[in-house]
Amino acid sequence: MTTDGITSDALTWLAANDPHPARLASQRSFSAVAKGDLEEWLTVYAEDAVLEDPVGPSMFDPEGRGHHGHAGLRKFWETAIASIDRFEFTVTESFANPGSNTCANLASIRTSFADGSHTTTDLITVYVIDDDGRVTSMRAFWEPERTMASFTKP
Repeated sequence: MTTDGITSDALTWLAANDPHPARLASQRSFSAVAKGDLEEWLTVYAEDAVLEDPVGPSMFDPEGRGHHGHAGLRKFWETAIASIDRFEFTVTESFANPGSNTCANLASIRTSFADGSHTTTDLITVYVIDDDGRVTSMRAFWEPERTMASFTKP
């Protein structure tokens, strides 16, 4: 799949695709995660970015305060992303008004593990960018219990 210079066989973009800066940042973030490239992923985020994935207390963020700065994002990557064998993103809706610095995406993510098991997460992601097009805030709204209920063994 090619999206304004972003190529990934793990990103299916079925949504609006005009070149809105926040939408492009979200696509770059999805693509870097799908490739398993932490350093590329960090270039998408401002130094003082806050990531909430999911929003509120969770197994990744027991206090529900989010992951702050690149150090916090690295820790999140190691806890939530590094152990996943493959990510497959499908984005069905994307909303980014002209003149705004925000994009909201309706998506599903299939996460596959080395043993062939997998889960599917249905979620809404909201990206806010700065004047340089880097993400200052990413909030992912999803329910861990629903994701765990989708767990499938090979």
